[in-house]
Amino acid sequence: MSTIWKPSVTVAAIIERDGKFLLVEEETSDGIRFNQPAGHLDPGESLIEAVSRETLEETSFSFTPEALIGVYLSRFVSESTKEEVTYLRFAFTGTMGEQHDKPLDVGIIRTVWMTRDELLACQATHRSPLVLQCVDDHLLGKRSPLSLIYTHPSIRDHSYA
Repeated sequence: MSTIWKPSVTVAAIIERDGKFLLVEEETSDGIRFNQPAGHLDPGESLIEAVSRETLEETSFSFTPEALIGVYLSRFVSESTKEEVTYLRFAFTGTMGEQHDKPLDVGIIRTVWMTRDELLACQATHRSPLVLQCVDDHLLGKRSPLSLIYTHPSIRDHSYA
């Protein structure tokens, strides 16, 4: 077993419409929680591809990332299992596209639109302390160009050593 410590890389879509943010209500080992459309980076995909895929899987809406809001590091300890995980989250803003006729990902109960004040009021039910932080950074106008993110071809081509 490797002794190298590795954080879990995740992506999140921060989607605002008419002063409200798109969230998912999901079942977790610690109960029902609210989160942005978010999930893990899968092998062979870029961060941009991951956030588009996760948004589609969790909301059934297409998502086109337009800017990186921020990169976040947090530690999570499950209330129920006491498992400890460190997350490295890349949060993106962009445009929500068309809705597709497909079921939501396993564990997703529904999508919901919430204002920042509504999010603040239910902070105890957030999946992560980063949920509100990402919204606040979005509202502050924090944006970095997607060109800041580079994906080397070795991600898809396993002939690189």
